[in-house]
Amino acid sequence: MVTELKTRGVQDIFIACVDGLKGFPEAIEAVYPKAAVQLCIVHMVRNSLNFVPWKMQQEVAADLKTIYTSSTVELAEQMLGAFEVRWDKDYPSIGQSWRRNWARVISFFDYPSEIRKVIYAPEEVPLGDTTNAIESINMSLRKVIKTRSSFPTDEAVTKLFYLALNNISKKWTMPIRDWKAALNRFTIQFEERLVPG
Repeated sequence: MVTELKTRGVQDIFIACVDGLKGFPEAIEAVYPKAAVQLCIVHMVRNSLNFVPWKMQQEVAADLKTIYTSSTVELAEQMLGAFEVRWDKDYPSIGQSWRRNWARVISFFDYPSEIRKVIYAPEEVPLGDTTNAIESINMSLRKVIKTRSSFPTDEAVTKLFYLALNNISKKWTMPIRDWKAALNRFTIQFEERLVPG
């Protein structure tokens, strides 16, 4: 998949936010050696909450939030330690998971807050719904085909997807919060890699 992006003309990736699919970060780094690979915070939180009963999820999520909203890597590590002290006796796999993935969790601390906010929106890390645009599209397409038990032809599926994507794209009017500030910081951060277009 990553080599396909390269053959389609994607020359560089500054930051790749991935969901933890095994081997995917290494594939990105092989094709785009300058790319920073960041584990998706939304996925980290969701995966962590899989181990937690519903009635405790808000409390655990609030403590996880102190980790990824920290101002520095050092403070984030302290918050992870505090999380482990509080929750390891009940949910040891959460702290273990964050420690195991720590190098890919903290890469966004290399960037100023304007860029971090577009990598993850701290107030929008959900317990249920998705904030990821691609996941949202996939979920909408799954809903469309789920209501039908079979299709007469492949072309019928293609037409249904076309109509669904047409409807989905009409909702794409919300701008990314603070995008102009982030774009300015991207320009500064990646000045030597930006190609004027």
